Amino acid sequence: MTKAEAKKRIEQLSREIQHHDELYYVYDKPVISDAAYDALKRELIVLEQKFPDLVLSDSPTKRVGGKPLEKFEKVKHIIPMLSLQDAMNEEEVWEWGKRIQKLLPQEKINYFAELKMDGLALSLIYRQGLLWRASTRGDGTTGEDITQNIKTIHSIPLRLKIEKLSSLSRVIVQREVEIRGEVFMDKKSFTQLNKKQIKNNEPAFANPRNAAAGSVRQLDPKITASRQLDFYGYQLITDLKQITHQESHQFLKLLGFKENEYNHLCQSLDEAVQFYRQIKKIRQQLPHEIDGVVITVNQNRQFDELGITGRTPRGAIAFKFPGQEGVTKVKDIIVQVGRTGRLTPVAVLEPVKVAGVTISRATLHNADEIRRLGIKIGDTVIVARAGDVIPDIISVLVNLRTGHERAFKMPTKCPICGSKTYRKEEEVDYYCFNPKCFEILRHQIRHFASKNSFDIYHLGPKIINQLLNAGLIRDEADIFTLTKPDLMSLQRFADKSATNLLAAINQSKAVALPKLLCALGIRHVGEETAQLLAEQVITKFKNQKSKIKIEEILKHFQNLSLEELQKTEDIGPVVGQSIYQWFHQTENIQLLKKLEKAGIQIRIPKLQVTNYKLQGKTFVLTGTLDSMSRELAKEKIRTLGGDISESVSSKTDFVVVGREPGSKYNEAQKLGVAIIKESEFLKMIK
Repeated sequence: MTKAEAKKRIEQLSREIQHHDELYYVYDKPVISDAAYDALKRELIVLEQKFPDLVLSDSPTKRVGGKPLEKFEKVKHIIPMLSLQDAMNEEEVWEWGKRIQKLLPQEKINYFAELKMDGLALSLIYRQGLLWRASTRGDGTTGEDITQNIKTIHSIPLRLKIEKLSSLSRVIVQREVEIRGEVFMDKKSFTQLNKKQIKNNEPAFANPRNAAAGSVRQLDPKITASRQLDFYGYQLITDLKQITHQESHQFLKLLGFKENEYNHLCQSLDEAVQFYRQIKKIRQQLPHEIDGVVITVNQNRQFDELGITGRTPRGAIAFKFPGQEGVTKVKDIIVQVGRTGRLTPVAVLEPVKVAGVTISRATLHNADEIRRLGIKIGDTVIVARAGDVIPDIISVLVNLRTGHERAFKMPTKCPICGSKTYRKEEEVDYYCFNPKCFEILRHQIRHFASKNSFDIYHLGPKIINQLLNAGLIRDEADIFTLTKPDLMSLQRFADKSATNLLAAINQSKAVALPKLLCALGIRHVGEETAQLLAEQVITKFKNQKSKIKIEEILKHFQNLSLEELQKTEDIGPVVGQSIYQWFHQTENIQLLKKLEKAGIQIRIPKLQVTNYKLQGKTFVLTGTLDSMSRELAKEKIRTLGGDISESVSSKTDFVVVGREPGSKYNEAQKLGVAIIKESEFLKMIK
């Protein structure tokens, strides 16, 4: 190949690779395979090595490489990188709106709303259309030159696209063009990075923002290149005759930058506030972390007229989400007793507002967690809401100790009944030894009457407490022996309320087999494991009958050996042991006999699989679905041959996320399990 041919081929390959980079990293629409892309890049690398003087200044091979730096050079921003005024609630946003309307009387103001990415602000300067320098915000006046590292981020063009801005192409080439935006790491890349850090015995990053900041400040660009960073532009500093902030974003897109699909033009401040509310609802489902919404006066003339106060522009505000962490003190540590007798230490806190909710208690999980945190009564702690739902203490500020803090130890006696507590060698939890402990019984009966079990309408926690305190029930079976005089003897019970509760109890006597098995409260057996056990029974009695006696269920499980249970798929040794023990304990056998004597009828639901499109796929549901109940969603999955799991593990295929997802969402992120929105789930089950 001649030098002239090589020059032409290098130019062609460079443009072709840049084209596919844009399709992949900006538009997320690749049209060639990874193998084909790699082949193009390999050919370009070989030619550049053979003809080093022909390497283009914006060659795609420069995205990865460059010698490690000894230090970062300081860079002074020609136009300071100002910070934004924060608003922590709607009242502050409305006050801001009133102030700017007062400064622009008689004028109609519209607004541009965009997601506030939780990343690191950058300034990008292009000369003759080529990326010349990239620098951090720093103190707003002086930042650091991190150009080599930023060249490794594929969503930042090395050369501006000017083809679609033909009228401005000469201006762009002749002038220095400055663009500002946010470099960030999405949740999936963050999870993968932390897995790698842990595997290499290196400290994990606390959050994606820290990971992004740490990645762009690596002295070796190769490390930055491996971190899968992304970028959204949010401001075109250079005057290209753009009239509105929205138009600046349109120019950025034409110049080759990614456009956030959620950016939204609002005709009023009220519409902008509504946009914030909508984003707040779906925040956890976004592929990247955000910490609020930026609302900007859209007309540039109005924005400039509003001017600057201090170091913040008057024409924009950062409407932040409520803080997800707070600092408070541990007033006490108490112990709660659960349905299975497990003792859970709970920190009693000085009330603190976190993510918009006042928190006064936080779980400490178990003695090992207390030891790991090193927490004491009286400590100052950082508390967070995991998945914006569950309060959790994440660290102790030991430097704020006064010397009056007190150590905590798990009790040797149950705080409710005084029975001895115990801890199995292979477990981290302590348990109450007394199966008839009032607190255990109270939780068991609440579970027995709950929606996923016998679903006894009108029988809520307060009535259960009354029945137990009055001695009218001593176990779950006693519910079905209650009479109207029994109920009328209770405080606030009238004829109608007694009649309604008895009718609900009577109606619940005919119960589906999975619900019965769930209601029994067998340790480690929740709704999904109960469904699995029920399917075994259904298979055994298939086509024989539509109802089954409790005695037959008891015999079925007593005839199963421990080895058979432990080898059952999706059950395993621990759950199998628990099931085996439960069906061989005298008090549980007596309970089943009492339930049968009370007239409980067990229905065998027909398991009908319409097709097997989801066969071999395991789903976990978290949050509230808008289009259907969780129970209906599970039924849909089962009828398509899929499986449901109660917890997220490496075997989980999909986590379906609804509104306000819980800790399962966070667990899915940590394990890198596929997370799908409700809309995607609906397409799967269509």
